[in-house]
Amino acid sequence: PGAGGGEQGQLQQRSSHQQGPRRKPDEFSTGPAPNRPAFEALPTIFMMRILIANDDGYLAPGLAALVEACQGLGEIDVVAPEQNASGTSNALTLQRPLTVWTAANGFRVLNGTPSDCVHVALTGLLPQRPDLVLSGINNGANMGDDTIYSGTVAAAMEGYLFGVPSIAFSLAEKGWRHLDAAARVARSLVERVLAAPPAGPWLLNVNVPDLPHAGLRGLRTTRLGRRHASEPVIRQSNPRGEPIYWIGAAGDAREAGEGTDFHAVAEGCVSVTPLQIDLTDHAGLPGWADRLAAGHV
Repeated sequence: PGAGGGEQGQLQQRSSHQQGPRRKPDEFSTGPAPNRPAFEALPTIFMMRILIANDDGYLAPGLAALVEACQGLGEIDVVAPEQNASGTSNALTLQRPLTVWTAANGFRVLNGTPSDCVHVALTGLLPQRPDLVLSGINNGANMGDDTIYSGTVAAAMEGYLFGVPSIAFSLAEKGWRHLDAAARVARSLVERVLAAPPAGPWLLNVNVPDLPHAGLRGLRTTRLGRRHASEPVIRQSNPRGEPIYWIGAAGDAREAGEGTDFHAVAEGCVSVTPLQIDLTDHAGLPGWADRLAAGHV
């Protein structure tokens, strides 16, 4: 499925591993200039390398749509989980070896988590470091507390941890109804960011309302909202009569005021939330220092 499924897409992805050193656009030359030293190698066109992963698995429509949307932006490598890995957060597989194989659509498939996919790609699988990591398009929202559990966000976060600018994309409702609109948003946003990229690595979490593209009401930069606690686990019995448990549904939004990702999506706007990794409670540091100063180890 998607651009990676055809012969042209496969050739583009395979050829990405055969490129020589890349150069900046201003080093491009259409041919030898007068007085050019005979020993100077002719420069080549700069081609951005983009790594794409997801958490819904390598056959997910959202992955194919994101790959299709990014065609022409650079050399694309896809490394995606063999199975749906939603909710795996930042987990890395440490207790067994990981294997990689190439699917008929040209995507590399790894029998691990989304974080495994990006980690393996960046630390040994790919011959060159990517310039951008994209994750998605996820089947459902990743807003508020979802970002802690999300495999989609985790894949992008793994790229960010390695110093690579990264973006996670999610469609706010399940079912892929307006996946084409989300793919158009992804393409547009990547182009806008790359036109004037911030200094240093950065991490964006993008949620697109499940609306036709014409129905979207713009883009808002947001903060994370908060959800209520999740629903209770669902208890059932297996065929032997033993109890089994299913994790309950996510809680409804409880902090969804203006400025949050929940509010933006509810208003029909694309939500873009810059994320960071630092979990330190900076405001609480002085208080804890005072409480613990007089104690003994």
